[in-house]
Amino acid sequence: MKPVKAVVIVGGGTAGWLTAGTIAARLQARMKAGGFSVTLIESPDIRAIGVGEGTWPTLRATLEGLGVSETALLRECDAAFKQGGKFVGWTTGREGDSYYHPLMVPQGFSRVNLVPHWLRAGQGASFCDFVTPQGRLCDAGLAPKTITHGEYRAVANYSYHLDAGKFGPFLAKHCVENLGVRHVLADVRRVNQDESGDIVSVDTAQAGTVRGDLFVDCSGFSALLIGKTLGVGFKECGDILFCDTALAVQVPYGTPEEPMASQTIATAQDAGWIWDICLPTRRGVGYVYSSRHTSEARAQETLLRYIGSQHQDQPVRRIPIRAGHREIVWKNNCLAVGLAQGFLEPLEASAIVLVELSAKLLAERMPACREVMDIVARHFNEVTAYRWGRIVDFLKLHYVLTQRTDTAFWRDNADPATVPERLKDMLTLWKYQSPWFFDELDRLEEVFPAASYQYVLYGMGFRTEVVPEDMADSAADAAKLVQENARMTTELCVRLPRNRELLNKIYQYGLQPV
Repeated sequence: MKPVKAVVIVGGGTAGWLTAGTIAARLQARMKAGGFSVTLIESPDIRAIGVGEGTWPTLRATLEGLGVSETALLRECDAAFKQGGKFVGWTTGREGDSYYHPLMVPQGFSRVNLVPHWLRAGQGASFCDFVTPQGRLCDAGLAPKTITHGEYRAVANYSYHLDAGKFGPFLAKHCVENLGVRHVLADVRRVNQDESGDIVSVDTAQAGTVRGDLFVDCSGFSALLIGKTLGVGFKECGDILFCDTALAVQVPYGTPEEPMASQTIATAQDAGWIWDICLPTRRGVGYVYSSRHTSEARAQETLLRYIGSQHQDQPVRRIPIRAGHREIVWKNNCLAVGLAQGFLEPLEASAIVLVELSAKLLAERMPACREVMDIVARHFNEVTAYRWGRIVDFLKLHYVLTQRTDTAFWRDNADPATVPERLKDMLTLWKYQSPWFFDELDRLEEVFPAASYQYVLYGMGFRTEVVPEDMADSAADAAKLVQENARMTTELCVRLPRNRELLNKIYQYGLQPV
């Protein structure tokens, strides 16, 4: 038997350090007993790709599980609260065209499906406002909690916007000092394999040879282990999701106390969309576009027009996007996480949540020995392939629901030939019955649950046939939930502070540890 005692992670950044921390936190007893180690090898010369990252609420549980202080996170990573996404111009492109994908599920989501009740009696309210206060909170620029709430606690579900360039080193310090992760600053020069193809060690320029039993490839787009060494192919998704380039810029605030949006803003353009993320010290803005539908010069003009003439001198960074993922993410004794696993346009902030889910699954299913690793790997590949497929479906959903025909980009996105068959089937199903809590979408730890599909579908004007008889049994409960949502909306809009106001208090006083 070959026990798995040494995990070696090649690559740092958000993916590497979240993976290292998740494994080390989960397997602390083994590490303290001296029979298990986690080593992370990181090049001293590679900088993070992050341009102002959006995250999912799962990150709160992940960081709390690692023992990370939320106060420290907010203070040291230029982080702010995020309560969802606002999509502007995606449906018709006309004035006033916008909807929210909030992070709170609809009121009473596990008991009553409010979709048919909204379709019959919404009285002009958006679906989001009918079922949750969060859209109104975002409209007012409010925070999801008050200074009296403990770390990671809140009245409205939330995640973070953060500076990935600061987040990686922040996690590294915590993992090394508190979780016992060994940090090796070195450049990998050679990957050594045995006769079976397993990786046995890596040779580094600065630290010699590092041996391991299980290797995690967090080397980013270079995919040093999973791609270059083990030759795992890449499944392209560019025929479904057209955006293949991003132009990113950092935009300073006019004044230090300028209001901060509580949501990521995604504004549709002629050949893609622009993200706008508020951090405490600046905004991260970028144009994600299809090079088949516009030129880089026109894309840059679009981006500069969005940020305004006063910011024309800010440097713009070009980031290529190869939409897709590895055909398998675990081969032999090597697993890919993060950009080495794959990447899609950042429309719904799916990159970091996939790192979290991969790291969590690995930590929970850590193979005891090489003899069982292939079984664990097979399950891991099945779960991860499902997740990638669902993310592709969900991102494409935003495009196929559009009514825009003003440019080739939007017309081509609506072409049925570019829509995955599974999504076509679900759209047909949703014409007659809406996605809900008990829908087959909801596997354990689904990246985008049925509530997310509801917000996008009905935010973009999709209609589901309502059967009045099916609503009779839930009418009384639905009415109570709608009333409770209205009461809660009024209360929270009065009670909650503005986003920047709360952050300033946290900088001064800190949040109460839980």
